[in-house]
Amino acid sequence: MPGGAGGAPPDPDAVLAGLDPEQREVATALHGPVCVLAGAGTGKTRAITHRIAYGVRAGVMQPASVLAVTFTARAAGEMRGRLRQLGAGGVQARTFHSAALRQLQFFWPRAVGGEPPRLAERKVQLVAEAATRCRIRLDRNELRDTTGEIEWAKVTQTVPEDYPAAVAKSARQAPRDPAEIARIYATYERLKQERSVIDFEDVLLLTVGVLEENPGVAEQVRAQYQHFVVDEYQDVNPLQQRLLDLWCGGRGSICVVGDASQTIYSFTGATPDYLLDFRSRYPEATVVRLVRDYRSTPQVVHLANGLLAQAGGRAAAHRLELVSQRERGPEPVYTEYADEPAEADGTARRIQELLDSGVRASQIAVLFRTNGQSGTYEQALADRGIPYRLRGAERFFERPEVREAGMLLRGAARAGGADRALDDAGDL
Repeated sequence: MPGGAGGAPPDPDAVLAGLDPEQREVATALHGPVCVLAGAGTGKTRAITHRIAYGVRAGVMQPASVLAVTFTARAAGEMRGRLRQLGAGGVQARTFHSAALRQLQFFWPRAVGGEPPRLAERKVQLVAEAATRCRIRLDRNELRDTTGEIEWAKVTQTVPEDYPAAVAKSARQAPRDPAEIARIYATYERLKQERSVIDFEDVLLLTVGVLEENPGVAEQVRAQYQHFVVDEYQDVNPLQQRLLDLWCGGRGSICVVGDASQTIYSFTGATPDYLLDFRSRYPEATVVRLVRDYRSTPQVVHLANGLLAQAGGRAAAHRLELVSQRERGPEPVYTEYADEPAEADGTARRIQELLDSGVRASQIAVLFRTNGQSGTYEQALADRGIPYRLRGAERFFERPEVREAGMLLRGAARAGGADRALDDAGDL
C-alpha cells in the first residue's frame, strides 16, 4: 500500500505523501458530506485517518471537535494509534456504544439525577432467568438465538408486544414461537428494572432519550463535536442512525465509509440502506470510490468480483469492481464436502500434504466463519498430530464451558453414567 506510518508530518501536505489518487481525494475532501465507497483491502482506514490528520493540520478541524465512530474496540484502537502517529492524537475514536456510554455517564446526573444504572455483566444469564420465569425451557443454542432476537428487537426499536408482527413483516426466521420470545423479552426488561441494570442496547436508547428530551444537553454535545466520521457505515442499525442524527443535529459535516456488499450484521438489525441512500439525503455529497485492492492477489480479486456479480438486491447495483495491486499468485481451488466433519478432515489432510512437501506451517492458515466451528477443525488437526495456533479465540478444549462439560462427563463415567450429570451438561 502506498506510503507508511511515521512521525507527525511537519505540514499538512506531508500527510498526503504516499496516498494513491483516490485516497488523496478522500483526505482532501474536508467540507460538506463525504461518502467513501471502499472495497476490502483498499486502504479505507488509511484514507480516513489521513483525512482527519490533514484537516487538523490544515486548521479546518480541531482534534477535540472530531468524533470518529467504528464498530469494534479493536478498530477504534487501531484508528487512535494511527491518528497519534499522524499528529492528531486528540481525536476521539470510539465505538457507538463507547461514545454513547461516555455521554450517558457524563450527562445522567444533570438530565435524570443520581447515578446512572450499571451495565449488566452477562446478558445471556438474565435472558435465561427470564425464560425460566416464563416456564420456557431453552437449550444452549435457543438461549443464544433468543438473546440475539432481543438485541435485534431493541436496535430496530421494537417493543415486546410488537415483536411477533415485526418478525412477520421482516420475513425474519425466529428461533422459537415469536409469542414466546415476546414473553421472554418482556420479562427480561422487567428483570433489568428490578435489578437497576441496563444492557448495551439500553446505552444507545437512553442516550437517544437524554439528547431528545434535553435540548441543552444535545446542544452541548453538538458544540463539542462538529465533525463526524463513521467507518463500516453499511453495518449501521436504525438505533445507531437515530443517535448519529442527534449528534449531527442536521449539520452536513459527516464522512461515512462503507461497502454495501460487505454488510455482515444484518442479523442484528444492520442495513446498508443508510449507505445506499446517503446521496439522496445529501445531494451535494462528495463521493469517492476506493477500488485499488492492496490486500489480495489478482486471482483472489477476480474470484471475489465474479461472486459479487451474481448477487442481487439494492447492494448489487452499487457493487465495486476491485483491481488488485499485487503480483499474481496461485489460482484458488474450490472443493466441496458432504458435511463439516468431512470438510475439516479434508482440510487437515491437505495441510499435512503441504507440510510434507516442505511448506512452512507459518505459511498455512485456516479461516472459519464462526468461533463455534473451530472445535471440528481443531479435532481434525489433533487427530493427525498437526500443531496449530488459534488466533482471536480460545482453543476449543480450553474454553471454560467445554472444560466444565468435560468434567461432568468424566464424573458421569466414573459414577456409572449418572443421567443427572448429563442433563446438567446440556444447560451449561
